[in-house]
Amino acid sequence: MGYHHDRGDSLTMEFSPTAGAAILERTPATLRAMLTGLAPDWTNATEGPNTWSPLLNVAHLIHGERSDWITRARIILAQGANRTFAPFDMAAHLAERRPMAELLDEFATLRAGNVATLKGWKLTDDQLALTGDHPAFGTVTLRQLLATWVAHDLGHIAQISRVMAKQYREAVGPWRAYLPVLDR
Repeated sequence: MGYHHDRGDSLTMEFSPTAGAAILERTPATLRAMLTGLAPDWTNATEGPNTWSPLLNVAHLIHGERSDWITRARIILAQGANRTFAPFDMAAHLAERRPMAELLDEFATLRAGNVATLKGWKLTDDQLALTGDHPAFGTVTLRQLLATWVAHDLGHIAQISRVMAKQYREAVGPWRAYLPVLDR
């Protein structure tokens, strides 16, 4: 796995299917540990109007498992005449009203299947360089799509943590000055 400098002194990793799968397969257990058994005050909390609760984040991840990552990877790998992805419906999950435990179970099941598919492909560098057409970004590689899947997971874990932390923004009193997560 290679690293390169990105903006200043920080290092970033080059995408590898093995390293990416290691994150992807841990997300369901991470979310289960964070969210199982919590009161709705936590799982339905938001950052304000038109923001997502932890429950909606999990519902969004489920929608992605059904219609985004592996679906789009298959389009790229097929290299058919039409390699344009269907637009992703960013609102498809907003009406979700099932209990968190049910959502976490469904997410875990869908993710296990998708990670097994990813691992089963045993992708080569040539395959990772294959392209598809994103409706907003144009030409993208399979490597970029799969790296985005990993970063997307980590972003939603961070979002869930941030939403939950903000519920105590006032309760922490003066320590707020040391907790930048409360003001992001």
